[in-house]
Amino acid sequence: MTIRAAVGADLAAIMKLERASFPTDAWSEAMMREELASPHGWYVVDDESGRLVGYAGLRAVAGARDADVQTITISELSRGRGRGRALLRALLAEAARRRVSDVFLEVRADNPVAQALYVSEGFAEIGRKPRYYQPDDVDAVVMKLDLRGWTAGRGNGVGETPQNSAASAGETDAGARSGSDPWSSAGGVCT
Repeated sequence: MTIRAAVGADLAAIMKLERASFPTDAWSEAMMREELASPHGWYVVDDESGRLVGYAGLRAVAGARDADVQTITISELSRGRGRGRALLRALLAEAARRRVSDVFLEVRADNPVAQALYVSEGFAEIGRKPRYYQPDDVDAVVMKLDLRGWTAGRGNGVGETPQNSAASAGETDAGARSGSDPWSSAGGVCT
C-alpha cells in the first residue's frame, strides 16, 4: 500500500472509482478536476503497484480553524484491509499540519461501515441532514472530530507520513462519500 498525493494524471483512475462507488451521485469529471487543482484541497491516492485502488480528499481553506473530509473511496475488491483508515489518517495528519482544530464530514446514514470507521477515529455525530443524498433520498449524518484531541492521542501523529499511517492502519475500511456536491455548505460544514 502506497499513499501519495494525487496529481492531475490520476484523474481518469479517480473518476473510474468515483463512478463505480457512487453510481447515483458521482461527481462530474470537471468538479473532480477543480477539486484536485484547488489550493484549498488536498487529495491522496492509494496506489497498489501502479493501480489506483482508493482516493480521499480534504478541504482546508488556508488559515481556517476547521476542515472537511470531502470523500474517501476504496475499490470494492480492496476493502476490508485498512485502506480506508489509512487514507482517513493521512487526511487528518494533513489537517493537523495545517493547524486545523476541528474536522467535519457527512456520511450516508445507510453506510454503517463508514460510520464505524469515523467513530473509531474519534468522530462524533453532531446532527443530521434529512434526505441529503439525492436521488437516493438518504439522510446525511454530520460528524465532527476534535483534531487536537486526535493528534494528542496519537503521540507524534502530526509528523506522520501517509506511508507510516498506512502501516498502522486497522482492519476497518470504507468507501464513503462525505457529500454529493463538493462546493455546497450548510451550518459551517462544507461537503
